[in-house]
Amino acid sequence: MTFEALGLSPAIVKALVDKGYTAPSPIQEQTIPVILQGKDIMACAQTGTGKTAGFVLPILQLLTTRPDVKSNRALVLVLTPTRELAAQVHESVRNYAKYERVSSTVVFGGVKINPQMMKLRTGVDILVATPGRLLDLYQQNAIKFTDIEILVLDEADRMLDMGFIHDIKRIIGLLPKTRQNLMFSATFSPEIKQLAKGFLNDPVEVSVSPQNTTATTVKQTIHSVDKSRKTQLLSHLIRTENWSQALVFCRTKHGANKLVKQLSLDNINAAAIHGNKSQAQRTKALDNFKQGLVQILVATDIAARGIDIDQLPQVVNYDLPNVPEDYVHRIGRTGRAGSNGQAISLVSSDEFKQLRDIERVIKCQLERVEIDGFKALDKLPESRTTQGGQPAPRRPHSANGRTNHFRGGQQRTNDNRNSQRD
Repeated sequence: MTFEALGLSPAIVKALVDKGYTAPSPIQEQTIPVILQGKDIMACAQTGTGKTAGFVLPILQLLTTRPDVKSNRALVLVLTPTRELAAQVHESVRNYAKYERVSSTVVFGGVKINPQMMKLRTGVDILVATPGRLLDLYQQNAIKFTDIEILVLDEADRMLDMGFIHDIKRIIGLLPKTRQNLMFSATFSPEIKQLAKGFLNDPVEVSVSPQNTTATTVKQTIHSVDKSRKTQLLSHLIRTENWSQALVFCRTKHGANKLVKQLSLDNINAAAIHGNKSQAQRTKALDNFKQGLVQILVATDIAARGIDIDQLPQVVNYDLPNVPEDYVHRIGRTGRAGSNGQAISLVSSDEFKQLRDIERVIKCQLERVEIDGFKALDKLPESRTTQGGQPAPRRPHSANGRTNHFRGGQQRTNDNRNSQRD
């Protein structure tokens, strides 16, 4: 299958060739024809599968026959949950539209609103936005929704996780009733299906991989370690394995800042990205990481959404996530587009419940590898697999035979929720 065969113009194909893309990915093969037919779509795809191009490319093709846009209006609205993802989508639009006469802009919080209002005055074909900032602009009459013909809801599952449901419903209620709707999500949870019922019209369902599965190109390893020695082990791995780059996940903003300080004291160049950082700080940290000026990027789950780095070799779970599905999202940052990647989790005994939940979700037991000199005093137990293939890890037992009840299962912390209401 070629991009030409999918019905894309020579100008769009030329832009794809410039980026080194010669053949569509499975998600693109399935979504592009459906979108070109003007149908609504509900697509489930893992991160790193090329889903952004899966909706950007056909939208660009459709815009070649659309009328000129009016002032303070847009023809296509793309909603994303975070600033980083909004910027990433807009970058994709610009790359793929380089040989087309298509105007676009991106709006999100954390930066001044006046320059964004100025860009909207002449109107844009494609507007990429986070919900909060979009509503701010609407309330100031900087954007009118009367001409919206296509709505894209990207990473819908994360939208719901971050509490954007009311903003999304309000925005949908303001849009023209007749429009094409495209929804992309990493899962088809009951909540997502309920949301879809509210605004999708007889959608075509597309799923390129089983829900909550991890890429086969990612080697996953668990290192059991005492909590007090996690930073020491991380430094050891960075040096002995000669890591040039690694994306490290912490559960909290405070934990991310603390880890960066500890790594810096060990002469390891690290930077943090999370909701308490200004947009300028977050953009600088990400750019420095992409350029190789920063060796280790420490991130929280929400801030990492939208991070798209070609051939990122390592992802490290310094803390296991409380929500098991986030493990899939995290390690999806490596092993993209068929390249190999490595996902390493530093797991202490008090994270047993989180580990058990992750293994149940991904339906496999993660390989345990002990590192010489870092053997944990509190040994992490093995999992056992039930007949149905679902791992049912045993609870660890103390020396006296009684069960140790580890803490875990806390509610998801709203780590960046307030700062991300852009």
